[in-house]
Amino acid sequence: MTTVERSACAKVILCGEHAVVYGRPAIALPLPTLRARARIETGSCAFTIVAPDVGVTVSLWRHSRRTRNPLARAALAAFELIGQRPPRATLTVTSDIPVGANLGSGAAVSVAIGRAIAAHFDRALLPEEVSQMAYEVEQLHHGSPSGIDNTVIAYEQPVWFARGKPLELLDAKIGAGLPLVIADTGIATPTRIPVGDVRAAWERDRDRIEGYFDAIAALVHRSREALERNDLAQLGHAMNANHALLQQLGVSCPELDALCDAARAAGALGAKMSGGGRGGNMIALARDVAHAEALREALLRAGAKRVFT
Repeated sequence: MTTVERSACAKVILCGEHAVVYGRPAIALPLPTLRARARIETGSCAFTIVAPDVGVTVSLWRHSRRTRNPLARAALAAFELIGQRPPRATLTVTSDIPVGANLGSGAAVSVAIGRAIAAHFDRALLPEEVSQMAYEVEQLHHGSPSGIDNTVIAYEQPVWFARGKPLELLDAKIGAGLPLVIADTGIATPTRIPVGDVRAAWERDRDRIEGYFDAIAALVHRSREALERNDLAQLGHAMNANHALLQQLGVSCPELDALCDAARAAGALGAKMSGGGRGGNMIALARDVAHAEALREALLRAGAKRVFT
């Protein structure tokens, strides 16, 4: 019996969500300490995917290439990409990344699956290959995703992302020591719901919604400048302003707003929702590592279900 295991990191959107779907830039950071893992063990049974964290078992032979099961879709896409047939084996998927918290759980699982399957055949997928494979699965999860999740996770590097434009990998040092605190509301809202609502609002009143997108884009540029200068105060101000615009777009919720308020009351330099919204997580910028621990306690008291630093 042979065993191969590969993994993929979580991600957090620092700024620019929703507007990024409409061609504006966004900045996303990898979260290397939160990971999804895929382990393949050869055996005598047909290729089976087991996800014990969510109580799911998938027999691959029951699914076609166009299946809407995301685990099967990722595996079949990987086999097609490397030109191999599924072996007799079991693929076990586990993850530290909360599902539905806008931390890229689905994309990380897809990337880990793709890497493990390729490694089983002594192949190593290029970041752009596994990113495109994961994007196909992201369409099942999110409808019309921006592509930012699969990109930052596949490259595991800070990314300046603008849809339809060449990918720009930022210096790996950017964001590496950023004292961010991530708090999960515990509300799992599929990203396609707020994305769809923003689309409907845009179709009703394009000029107004495009104005919000332009304002968010300006804040993304300010955030990049702040990151490059390590100006935490300016970054925090941009985060606060970005959250206010996302509230205007209608993608925040009382739970996210309460956690942002609690973080600011505890001295956070900035706080905003991150990801699709209507639940999921928010991020707060601490002054330093010691202050991050104080923010963690404040956010737990304010109702956060989980907090990551």
